[in-house]
Amino acid sequence: MKKVLFLLLVILVLAVAGVFSWLRFALPSVGPAPDLTVALTTERIERGKYLATHVMVCLDCHTQRDFSRYSGPVMEPHYAGGGEEFIREAGLPGNFYPPNLTPHHLGEWTDGELYRAITSGVNKDGKALFPAMPYHLYGQADDEDIYSVIAYLRTLEPVESELRVSKADFPVSLLINTMPMKGSPTIRPDSDDKVAYGKYMATVAGCIECHTPMKGAKVLWDEAFTGGREFPLPAGIVRTTNLTPDKRTGIGSWTEEMFLERFKTYSDSAALVTVAPDAFNTPMPWSLYSGMEETDLKAKYAYLQSLQPVEKEIVRFSPRQ
Repeated sequence: MKKVLFLLLVILVLAVAGVFSWLRFALPSVGPAPDLTVALTTERIERGKYLATHVMVCLDCHTQRDFSRYSGPVMEPHYAGGGEEFIREAGLPGNFYPPNLTPHHLGEWTDGELYRAITSGVNKDGKALFPAMPYHLYGQADDEDIYSVIAYLRTLEPVESELRVSKADFPVSLLINTMPMKGSPTIRPDSDDKVAYGKYMATVAGCIECHTPMKGAKVLWDEAFTGGREFPLPAGIVRTTNLTPDKRTGIGSWTEEMFLERFKTYSDSAALVTVAPDAFNTPMPWSLYSGMEETDLKAKYAYLQSLQPVEKEIVRFSPRQ
């Protein structure tokens, strides 16, 4: 019996060691960075600027934000030089720091390494990125849109900033290696097909990422767009809204004009009012999304209105006690 128990113990130890080695050394497994050179055409740079600033809102996380004002507008002197903190105090499994996107940091990255990071979640050194950046969504974008973002990043003025090292807590420090996934690029639909085009724009804009609830570290995808994801802020817990077309608890009673106005209001900096430290605020980067083109906003509205209505009450804000 002792021999059997000893043998079982050895098998268990070997199995655990094998799983550990697989997680630690075999993953992430998305393949090498592609051999890619992105031509810096005027058209790409302009498209990339639009996407990075007003759709994918890369600058939301990669620029410092002023949360003394409503929705935390980005601080221009630190444009793309590294930004928000995603830390334990916000309920995350570690401390994660979006890096500098200017040539000061990315100058030695190849275009292929940038492409792999944006679409598959693996950095220059082959290490997994925590999906605070929704690379699972960006991996569904049209390659041409990703090339445009890369082209735009290459044109940014270098901003010097200290590179802080992200660190995940155990066991996420191992499990993070399972998170990257090779991108599955799609073709951007024609804008005349409002619903299909709106779905594409809502995907690359990350709407589903924030407006879908989570349980622990797991995103509840079967409740997509129903809202309720929690964001801890200094004044309390903010929860995202229900974007399904339920007439009472969602946006089913909104007209297209109301939807556009909600975004365009914040193109006026006067709407980004000063907010007291203990008052309601939101991480939603309205000042960036307000620059989205009306064609794209109308398409997003059409797509959201095509969803199955879900009645779901959301407590938008719970102040700290």
